[in-house]
Amino acid sequence: MSDEPQSWAPRDSSGAGASPGNERPTASGEQPGKRPGKKPGKKARPRRTGWRRAIPTWRMTLGTLLGLVVLLGAGIFAAYRLVDIPAANASATAQSNVYLYSDGSVIARDGDVNREKVKLSQVPPTVQHAVLAAEDRDFYTDDRAVDVKAMLRAGWNTVTGKGKQGGSTITQQYVKNYYLGQERTVLRKAKEAIIAVKLNREETKDQIFEGYLNTSYFGRNAYGIQAAAQAYYGKNVEELTTAEGAYLASLLNAPSAYDVVAHPDNRPAAQRRWNYVLNGMVKEHWLTAAERATTRFPTPGEAKPSNGLSGQRGYIVQAVEDYLNRRGILDAKTLATGGYRITTTLDKAKQDAFVKAVTDNVMSKTSSDRAADRNVRVGGASIVPETGKVVALYGGIDYTKQYVSNATRRDYQVGSVFKPFVLTSAVVNDSTTQDGRRITPNTVYDGTNKRTVVGVQGSTDYAPANEDDVDYGDITVRIATDKSVNSVYAQMAQDVGPAKVRETAIALGIPADTPDLTAAPSIALGTANASVLDMAEAYATLADHGRHGRYVLVEKVTKDGAEIELPERTTEQAVSREAADTTTAVLRSVVEGGTGTAAQTVGRPAVGKTGTAEEDRAAWFAGYTPDLASVVAVMGQNPDTGAQTPLYGALGLPRVNGGGVPAETWAAYTEAALRSSPVQEFDLQTAPGSDEGDELLVDENADGGTDPSSSSAPDTSPDATPGTTPDGSAPPTPGTNTGGTDEGSVSAPDGDGDG
Repeated sequence: MSDEPQSWAPRDSSGAGASPGNERPTASGEQPGKRPGKKPGKKARPRRTGWRRAIPTWRMTLGTLLGLVVLLGAGIFAAYRLVDIPAANASATAQSNVYLYSDGSVIARDGDVNREKVKLSQVPPTVQHAVLAAEDRDFYTDDRAVDVKAMLRAGWNTVTGKGKQGGSTITQQYVKNYYLGQERTVLRKAKEAIIAVKLNREETKDQIFEGYLNTSYFGRNAYGIQAAAQAYYGKNVEELTTAEGAYLASLLNAPSAYDVVAHPDNRPAAQRRWNYVLNGMVKEHWLTAAERATTRFPTPGEAKPSNGLSGQRGYIVQAVEDYLNRRGILDAKTLATGGYRITTTLDKAKQDAFVKAVTDNVMSKTSSDRAADRNVRVGGASIVPETGKVVALYGGIDYTKQYVSNATRRDYQVGSVFKPFVLTSAVVNDSTTQDGRRITPNTVYDGTNKRTVVGVQGSTDYAPANEDDVDYGDITVRIATDKSVNSVYAQMAQDVGPAKVRETAIALGIPADTPDLTAAPSIALGTANASVLDMAEAYATLADHGRHGRYVLVEKVTKDGAEIELPERTTEQAVSREAADTTTAVLRSVVEGGTGTAAQTVGRPAVGKTGTAEEDRAAWFAGYTPDLASVVAVMGQNPDTGAQTPLYGALGLPRVNGGGVPAETWAAYTEAALRSSPVQEFDLQTAPGSDEGDELLVDENADGGTDPSSSSAPDTSPDATPGTTPDGSAPPTPGTNTGGTDEGSVSAPDGDGDG
């Protein structure tokens, strides 16, 4: 075999003949003019030229779509995994505390957001169905949390200029209200859908629907179905009718536009929406055709201005918060979280009557021409003795103008309205004068003006003045009460024992921590700074025959439909019935012929006591009928500095005393408050020797008795020189003020018309 290289082409291994013209094969072994990889015998596809090259093939289109679907699915999956259900936004959870009268009407709200959450079970079924008919009729039957078709339709309408539309299910709307916000963006809408799907898996339909009802906006600054029921119909959600529920459901579509009171011209549109809701209820078999035919459009009430804290509202809220805190029910921090529904014991009619009585008898008499009138302040409180319920409170002219409540403040002397506690204590303790006579309403005392109080060890250097420095001479305790004689009561407090008087006052209801509740003879004249409400509680104890229970200001507290347990009120016989009833009998004569005759205009059996603080800085009247105990105080305070001021010249009067405008205001209020109540008589069981005409019997049977006309100055020693004290020293000269009422001394209220 030759070693020379081959000079011919190799045979085509495919068996195909040589190409015409003996063309040489290409380097790749392909024949010229043939496409690579082309199977033999198949015609070649013509190349795409011109504009056709810009159009993708169906393979490319399908591949792209599949890729997009995969990417979209992956994106949705990733978003679902990455987007968690967030915490609720602050505005969705914010609630106001709602304060109510005993009849359920609203007194005040203390928050910026008018919302009050309720349980779904509190919403009547017809109202629930009305909302479903208006917003999402398939909510309970459709497991989907998102309505994709509605979302796409809404998106298309928005893009094409037909208006922004939600296209949302109730679940989506709840997510928007509770977790997100009201902004309209694609991102928010996407998050809304994802959270809605997750929420639909984690919460029940009832939970979602309840949340929706509590977070939706209904107009008139009302967030949630309960606030809406109050804002439009002045009632609680439980009391809504089918027609009213349908109207509120209609508002969800356009809250402001469908308020037919604010926009009367929109009434036809609102009625069309209302009809749509009711017809939907019939279609879903939630309402019969017969019921639908008899349903009439429920025009809502007038829109009320924001129920802030002006007028008496702020004082009431302040008193309630203090009550809840002091009684250990809710502290301030807990209450500040909001959402509490607090039903008070306050009676709206009686509260209004108190405001009117103060306006008519005090505030209407003020004049801008008198400088003293700008200092006039009034406080008031009223309690039902049998139950301890506070039915009215008057805190001042306006909470927004004067923050401190005159009903609960403890910085004004109570004056002679404290004196009845001395008499009660004397009967409770079976006390005697220092010469051994038992103290009763008929016991005779020396009523000399500025008579020095004498104790077991002699002079106490305390000599209080009587009203207008009048010398009364020897008078009974009953007359001394009628005329509010300071010298008699200061001596009687010493005879009973100031510490015992203090104990009795506390037993009746005066707080032990009351400022200046000091165990000294001056305690009788009201140097203590008890509040109007404190005094009303103590007088209520006397009215209830000596049975004491702490006053009650709150009847019920709930949050989110759950009721909070309140302490049960208990009563005890704080002082004997004889002691309480004896005091009541004596106070009756104060109204019948003493310093409190102005209270007779109440027109029914009543008792009371007048009182005035030192330097005429406050004038009081405290009194009661068998079924209502109330206290009124007129106070002087500089509105600029807050300093207490005398009431001289106020209301056009030389002086303001307890028997004047306070007694008149008390009578006007009590008459109005009890106008529809039957007249009740006092049922009294007084202590022996307490009736009028028993003076001689008491004196003759007393150990070491003296003639009724004599002074009660002590004379307990058989060998004592007449006119001397038990220790043999000469008593102070009558009329000498050794204790004084000047500033800086242990002082009693000045004589000012009622002691």
